[in-house]
Amino acid sequence: MARIAGIDIPREKRVEISLTYIYGIGLTRSKQILENTGVNPDTRVKELSDSDVQKLRGATESFTVEGDLRRQEGMALKRLQDIGCIRGRRHRMSLPVRGQRTRTNARTRRGARKTVAGRKK
Repeated sequence: MARIAGIDIPREKRVEISLTYIYGIGLTRSKQILENTGVNPDTRVKELSDSDVQKLRGATESFTVEGDLRRQEGMALKRLQDIGCIRGRRHRMSLPVRGQRTRTNARTRRGARKTVAGRKK
């Protein structure tokens, strides 16, 4: 099993798709990495040579991925909450942040419906 950026990427999938299992690498960045390293995107991970895996490891090191990226995003949210801006307060209250309506909808963010006594339509 190939281990890149601390993640065991799936062996049976194509390299192009397998790289997207790393947090911070999407399909576009995956294609870019494969183009820079010269690895064929259609090969399966189990068919990669050790030198190819080393090339991919080196290429992913130039990007912020996995733990560092998660930490960065967490710090950005914490900063918003600490300064008390509207976005930070909405994150803290688990409400939509970007101006969506909440009277109806927003079930994903707010969770399951809670029945309120005496409330009628």
